[in-house]
Amino acid sequence: MHIFDYSKYNDHTWDNEILSYVSQIHEYRGKQELYIRQKPVELTRLIEIAKIQSTESSNKIEGIVTTKPRLRDLMNDKTTPHNRDEEEILGHRNVLNLIHENYAAIPIRPSYILQLHGELLKFTTFSYGGRFKTTANEIAKTYPDGRKETLFTPLEPYETPEAVEGLCSEFNKAVEKEVVDPLILIPLFILDFLCIHPDGNGRMSRLLTLLLLYRNGYMVGQYISIEKAIADTKDNYYAALAASDQGWHTYENEPKYFIKYMLGVILACYKEFEKRITITEKAGVKSTAYDIVKEYSTLVIGTFTKREALEHCPSLGSSSVEAALKKLVEDGTLKRLGSGRKTHYVRAESLH
Repeated sequence: MHIFDYSKYNDHTWDNEILSYVSQIHEYRGKQELYIRQKPVELTRLIEIAKIQSTESSNKIEGIVTTKPRLRDLMNDKTTPHNRDEEEILGHRNVLNLIHENYAAIPIRPSYILQLHGELLKFTTFSYGGRFKTTANEIAKTYPDGRKETLFTPLEPYETPEAVEGLCSEFNKAVEKEVVDPLILIPLFILDFLCIHPDGNGRMSRLLTLLLLYRNGYMVGQYISIEKAIADTKDNYYAALAASDQGWHTYENEPKYFIKYMLGVILACYKEFEKRITITEKAGVKSTAYDIVKEYSTLVIGTFTKREALEHCPSLGSSSVEAALKKLVEDGTLKRLGSGRKTHYVRAESLH
């Protein structure tokens, strides 16, 4: 049986990079409360955007995809799944909603983790939803050409139930005794969960990351997709995981690489959250849609689309963004490139 012991980190000396990440995230968390009280309209829009991006990105890492129009329709209950990928996407959407809305009532226990896994695969024909694995699995990286590389061999099926029980028990004890800052403890838990790999599904680890962050007061994942940030840095994710799981079976692994990676992702999401939520303020107290989109354009390096402008200006609706872009093109601030679905924009000054 694998033994989990987080008490050993009680007096652990973490390097300056980890401590800096923790300190900065704490600072952003303090601002988070202010934004939640003052920006209800913007936050509602950001939640909608983040849910779509999280569902798309977390599934895409596992090779589960559909078209963007189909994804939006599935997220908004405007259609039913047409294939297995869409069945899994719909399940992920439901679990994401459960965590967003009920995180305070979802304790970190094996039975609840299995329930979430059951919901994840609810619409599929898979028989193992809501159960621990019964066959051996592996953590692998899939390359664009379809080739797979085994990165780690998790615990055997017969070891899994007791290991998950031990992991959850030790995590809850560490939280209660405040053994280590939750921002460090959460990546430790996720790393161990991935090394057990109780259900053979990486999506559960990312959903549990959100659950653990929410339960500890770090709500940025509701507004900025942590899953998208991971998908955008997938190679770094696998590299950090590979560096931190070496020697795990013999208790000789070094978790700092995975901790740094996850803290970097969380901090990047907080920075993006602040950038999106304060664009209106930077544009001016009495700013118009034109002012807000213009301010956003000054922050972009390279080209951007209407959808990206809409995502980054959560106080505005689609028609307002479209009108602002049209005016910015007409007055020479922006240059429109392409047409139709391939339309994108760039600051005119950058072309000279």
